[in-house]
Amino acid sequence: MKKLLVLVLVFVVMLSSVACTQSEGKGSSTLDIGIILPTQNEERWTQDKERFLAAAGETDYNVEILFSEGDSAVEATNIDSFISKGVKVIIITAHDSGAAESAVQRAIDAGVKVIAYDRIVDLPGVSFYVTFDSIVVGNEQGQFLIDNATGKDNELYLFSGGTWEGNAPLFFRGAWETLQPKIADGTFKVMNIPAHTEFIDKAVLTTEEALVMMKQADTDWSPEATATLAANHATTYPPTGTKAYFIAPNDFTSRAINDAFTAAGVTDVIITGQDADILSVARVQDSKQSMTILKDVRTLVANAFEIATLLLDGNDLPAATHFYGESDVPAVPTSVVVVTPENIDKEVVESGYYTQEAIDDAK
Repeated sequence: MKKLLVLVLVFVVMLSSVACTQSEGKGSSTLDIGIILPTQNEERWTQDKERFLAAAGETDYNVEILFSEGDSAVEATNIDSFISKGVKVIIITAHDSGAAESAVQRAIDAGVKVIAYDRIVDLPGVSFYVTFDSIVVGNEQGQFLIDNATGKDNELYLFSGGTWEGNAPLFFRGAWETLQPKIADGTFKVMNIPAHTEFIDKAVLTTEEALVMMKQADTDWSPEATATLAANHATTYPPTGTKAYFIAPNDFTSRAINDAFTAAGVTDVIITGQDADILSVARVQDSKQSMTILKDVRTLVANAFEIATLLLDGNDLPAATHFYGESDVPAVPTSVVVVTPENIDKEVVESGYYTQEAIDDAK
């Protein structure tokens, strides 16, 4: 495959900084694939950018990557920019899935094929949803806490991702579905969400029901907001002992929650995570974070490029195994891996996801 020339452009759109990473194929000005990622301020998405660039470099496609910097207005401008360039396929991780719908619909109406990447855009015209199963992520987080609990009245703190983001209710619903029987039988005692009593006998929640609880423990997908929230909950709903259990929706929230409750006197923090970002991988390896969920971005990026290639070539897409949202957007979810101190070398280092040197540098 001929290698692509990679340029990095930085420009200002709508008074916000948007980083644009562009790969241009030789001999053609056609933009084949436009990729929109939500922010450069989280390691998860800079990982995805690097994986996309590596994948693009092995193809003949012209590929451009834009960051929306956590701003739905910038995201809409990015979509319109791609439409104006005649892009054939857009791969998008929406900052706010609902807010993205109007601009995504403009792309669909212009004949652009749209792939929702990691976060659903719930429109009938979206060609495919490339994702991990977010309910399963929550299931795995909940099961991990169950597997590490004994006796009754184990103090449990539930935290949610940003209520404005489409995957956060799925993570929460998955965790609740698994934990609910053990909450109902007294294995766990929920400390920080008073509204949980409304649903203590119901395992499978609707999104609306999940949001009732989530709004009482909303991290807003922000490290700073999480630190403030966790410190407030440690004071408002103080632990009675030195051991507690925590659903943290992802890795940076896990670190913030862990630090806040450690400062409040909890010395045995059993806590979940997600994304296997390198700071938390270093903590897991040193037994300072109980677990994380590895969602192998290499596989997700490869799947996204496979779907994009099929769309560009006019070939049939894979038979969907799952359908998401009211629009039944087709998907074949990618599997996830629970990473603990016991299996981290095999799943993270030996698999080549990170080198041990990189993990050591993060410590």
